[in-house]
Amino acid sequence: MDNYNLTRFLDAQNQVYLKALSEIKNGQKESHWMWFIFPQLKSLGRSETSKFYGINDIDEAAAYLAHPILGLHMVQIATAFLEIDGKTAQEILGSPDDLKLRSSMTLFANVPDAPPVFEKVIEKYFNGFQDELTLQVFLKNKFHDDLI
Repeated sequence: MDNYNLTRFLDAQNQVYLKALSEIKNGQKESHWMWFIFPQLKSLGRSETSKFYGINDIDEAAAYLAHPILGLHMVQIATAFLEIDGKTAQEILGSPDDLKLRSSMTLFANVPDAPPVFEKVIEKYFNGFQDELTLQVFLKNKFHDDLI
């Protein structure tokens, strides 16, 4: 059962994942796929598309990573970032997609037992600093859960 509607990501990635992976391996994003390849927290999104592909919480992020296709895709494309030399995230993705990458990597790096690749991307492209807005949402949610 798909409690998180992860099929929305599968449907979107089905047509463009290999193209997105190729673009990253070539060091230059050229098309539009950021929302469903590197999802971020829904509460950080502004557009309808970013909200549609937004992840609600750490549990949904964990389900995404545990999915046999989505988790594999996320690790593969994050690893492709680590293989790029001499470019910043902004040079590869443009802005604001570089900020979305940081947010997405922060989200998935904080999933319990997450592969180390997400933290490595943060280290390489963002000097080891996770996205503050994503962390603030985590703290707010934890505080709320502790009160209940």
